[in-house]
Amino acid sequence: MMVANIDRLKVQGSFHRQAGDYDSHALVQKKVVQRLTGLLQSQGVNPARLLDVGAGTGRLLAELRKIYPAALAVGADLAFGMCQIAAANLAGEGITLVNADAERLPFASTSFDLVLSTSTFQWLESLDGAFAEAKRVLAPGGTFCFALFGEKTLFELRDSYKKVLGSVADRSHNFFSQSEVLAALQRAGFSGSRVSSEMEVEYHQDVPELLRSLKRIGAGSAAPVAGKGLSQRRVMLEMMEAYQGEYVRNGEIPASYEVVYGWGNV
Repeated sequence: MMVANIDRLKVQGSFHRQAGDYDSHALVQKKVVQRLTGLLQSQGVNPARLLDVGAGTGRLLAELRKIYPAALAVGADLAFGMCQIAAANLAGEGITLVNADAERLPFASTSFDLVLSTSTFQWLESLDGAFAEAKRVLAPGGTFCFALFGEKTLFELRDSYKKVLGSVADRSHNFFSQSEVLAALQRAGFSGSRVSSEMEVEYHQDVPELLRSLKRIGAGSAAPVAGKGLSQRRVMLEMMEAYQGEYVRNGEIPASYEVVYGWGNV
């Protein structure tokens, strides 16, 4: 299944504009970085050349530099603002940053021993192009390791919108399921493909705070938009009331993220 209604230019612009605020609000994404680097170490992966696709502010690359100090390390991101922040954060680390599209990587085939990505591929309409590119740039014996947000992500927010919108066509962001991720890995031709998932939960004071947080990490497009002919303000107010009424606990609301981890070999 494809993720519907993804405007790539809108996503690119959103992450470009919010690059400076990203790290202070991307709390789940920070946990994902730690989990992924731990997975690499537990599997004994030791690359000479590595590529981080969707490198963002360089958080994963900074951790990888600690683990693999001698590796040639490259980061690629579609949003130029993210590349600028990453370059400043990684100054002096000998890491190359490239403004590039995950589906059109500007690298020769077999250029890397390890390709990674965190919190990026959920913004694609299809995983096939990016996974094919990851396989192309990997050398024989190379490893593809990634994490993306899966289908249960922000279910509280999406369910609250659906209660309000009723029979209006659903225009919410659809995230990939584990089975879809595994199928895409297999279509790309990776061997030893496997996926797993874990749930992470953030807590917010109220729904407006959650929406502000999503906007500040460039993920505002994860929230559905009202159908044609509906008052956006009315829909927003009714959605917030539904969210608070259904999910508030101890004065806070949860925002759940399903993190799907994937692995494949060449």
